[in-house]
Amino acid sequence: MSDDRLTAQLEFIAEIDKVKGIIRQTYVLDGERRENDAEHSWHIALMAILLEEYASEPVDILRVVKMLLIHDLVEIDAGDTFVYDEAARADKAEREQKAADRIFNLLPEDQAIEVMALWEEFEARQTIESRYAASLDRFQPMFHNVLTGGKGWKKHGIRKSQVVDRNRHIEEGAPALWEHAKAMIDDAVSSGALNP
Repeated sequence: MSDDRLTAQLEFIAEIDKVKGIIRQTYVLDGERRENDAEHSWHIALMAILLEEYASEPVDILRVVKMLLIHDLVEIDAGDTFVYDEAARADKAEREQKAADRIFNLLPEDQAIEVMALWEEFEARQTIESRYAASLDRFQPMFHNVLTGGKGWKKHGIRKSQVVDRNRHIEEGAPALWEHAKAMIDDAVSSGALNP
């Protein structure tokens, strides 16, 4: 193993520590603060393992976990784009691709290729692993909103139709979770946590 390889790997590891400072719109369950990207990625990676039985078909769970741990690293440069902010979503793909090119290429070439491929697979949602991973990425913030009485939804005036529209692809990777999510959404409207 060359010193150059290890140096590149350690530089990447130091760079991705910045993901701990990327603050999302989702509140942690005590409602006192918003979570950061590292917390989000850890949470959904663990959810992937625990909820694997709800994937729409068998998955390579290690591949799913890898995707979930790297999918938001691009936000170090691109920032977190609020899922309900249509204007910010307009150039999201371009910002994130530029970030992926810079950040992943800090790694040795073979690892850069692997990490880029995993990130691109997650973004494309064409494999069962990426669909399952994307389902969890959408389910977790909704789950947090329900458990915090809609704190994030209320802050931004989000309506039921927006939540359904932005999260319906949960069904692609985890149909049972989508059925549960729809019930949670209805309950949130009934309780006043979500605007009808």
